[in-house]
Amino acid sequence: MNKYLVITVIGADRPGLVELLARTLVAHNANWLESRMANLAGRFAGMVEADVPEENFERLIEALEKLQSEGLKVMVDSGLSEPDASSFREIQLELIGQDRVGIVQEISAALAQHGVSIDKLHTESESASMSGEILFRATADLRVPKDLDIEKLQQGLEVLADELMVDIHLEKQPLD
Repeated sequence: MNKYLVITVIGADRPGLVELLARTLVAHNANWLESRMANLAGRFAGMVEADVPEENFERLIEALEKLQSEGLKVMVDSGLSEPDASSFREIQLELIGQDRVGIVQEISAALAQHGVSIDKLHTESESASMSGEILFRATADLRVPKDLDIEKLQQGLEVLADELMVDIHLEKQPLD
């Protein structure tokens, strides 16, 4: 039986870090399932979901912790089971507006109040083409309870969007 784990790594960015992590997983017969990685402020930051045969689990964790000597800070957490997909639906959120402190906090608080979970979040700041002002963009995959009134969520987000002076768009997926 395989065990699942989530590996978080951060270190000074340099060539070969992904290969080092992949080599460590392969050496313990672990399968790289899903990942998110980026260069943030000159640092390599990543998360990897992997599964590993139960008999290799502890040795893999020890090997990952030894990557500290290679300049990688590593945190390992046992994976949990996936939530029951029949109790939620997926929608996407897109946001754009002038950058300012607090946008992510305000939006995530509003979503949490409605019982909405953020599965994936991608944000970036960029210079606006005409004005040169800094724009903030966010896209998110959301897990919404099936019994939540999406129109009520949309209305609440529109009020918040007006306060934050951003545009928010929800893309609804059809119900099964």
